[in-house]
Amino acid sequence: MATPQENLLDWLRDAHAMEQQAESMLKAQSERLEHYPDLKARIDQHIQETLGQQKLIDGCLSRLGGGSSTLKDMTGKLMAFGQAVGGSLMSDEVIKGAMAGYVFENVEIAMYTTLIAAAKAAGDQETLAACEQILPQEQAMAEWLLAHMPQVTEAFLIRSAAPNTEAKK
Repeated sequence: MATPQENLLDWLRDAHAMEQQAESMLKAQSERLEHYPDLKARIDQHIQETLGQQKLIDGCLSRLGGGSSTLKDMTGKLMAFGQAVGGSLMSDEVIKGAMAGYVFENVEIAMYTTLIAAAKAAGDQETLAACEQILPQEQAMAEWLLAHMPQVTEAFLIRSAAPNTEAKK
């Protein structure tokens, strides 16, 4: 059996690892984007948000006397690396990256929704406030990706059909 506080701490470690993965994934995607300036700009903005989110989660972990999980952090970074390498081999890298980003944002939304409920149950107002600050950022990124998926797809299709034009990134 685990107390609400113990579960909260464990899930904060998960969130820390997830944000590490997000940073790696977003940076790799941003570095490779050349022909989709709006997508690159929004990813770059979200990288900055992600760095701020990491600080908030680090603060919660420190305050609660727990550190991050090295194993979870490394696993997340390895997953992000694998996705970046795999994506770079696909001819439709930008489309697969945008779709994967949308899915990942929704996993983050679920994580922070869970953390908010857990922080309430544990009576941890500081963690609650941190997660309530992060959640709208994740929702906004997911909404942006979904709203711009048609434009990114159209731009990709135009570039893909043009001779001697790179479309994938």
